[in-house]
Amino acid sequence: MKKIGITGSVASGKTTASKMLSLRKGPLFSADTAVKKLYSNRNFKKLISKKFNIKNNSSLKKELKRNILKKKKNFKKLERIVHPLVRREMRKFIKKNKNKKFIFFEIPLLVESNLMKNFDVIFFIKANKILRLKRFRFKGGSKDLFNLLDKKQLNEKRKANFCDHVVVNEKDFRILKKRLSAIFKQYE
Repeated sequence: MKKIGITGSVASGKTTASKMLSLRKGPLFSADTAVKKLYSNRNFKKLISKKFNIKNNSSLKKELKRNILKKKKNFKKLERIVHPLVRREMRKFIKKNKNKKFIFFEIPLLVESNLMKNFDVIFFIKANKILRLKRFRFKGGSKDLFNLLDKKQLNEKRKANFCDHVVVNEKDFRILKKRLSAIFKQYE
């Protein structure tokens, strides 16, 4: 089994690249999807509400974002809760798919979380900051949240040093798919 990691900066196109890479090659684990599932879990919501003193569970994410933007220390506090739970889901995913030839992992903070040793190959999806901000805002995110998330990540040059392949994603889907396919052929 080869474990393929896909990482990149905020709104660089990691999800799109991950889906393209894994299509008909193997299952895909998305850290972002795992986090979204956590937010639909009642016990998790209770824990977050309690830890961050949020009264209204119906707007939990909105209140949490406001909390984090107001007090940067809260981001670390949230990561200490979320990251171990996501890693547990990763381990389950690996166990479930241990007989597959390839398994894929989309993990935004792969390098920042020092998870490199867990992967056989790491792809870094890269795009310039102006384009990434435009993509982030298009999906409804705020500039302040983008800047906060972007600062949580290593700068692209340092991050690229820990990755096997750097793929620039500033054009259209066709070009991204072509670049990814050309690189991945060496592993098939």
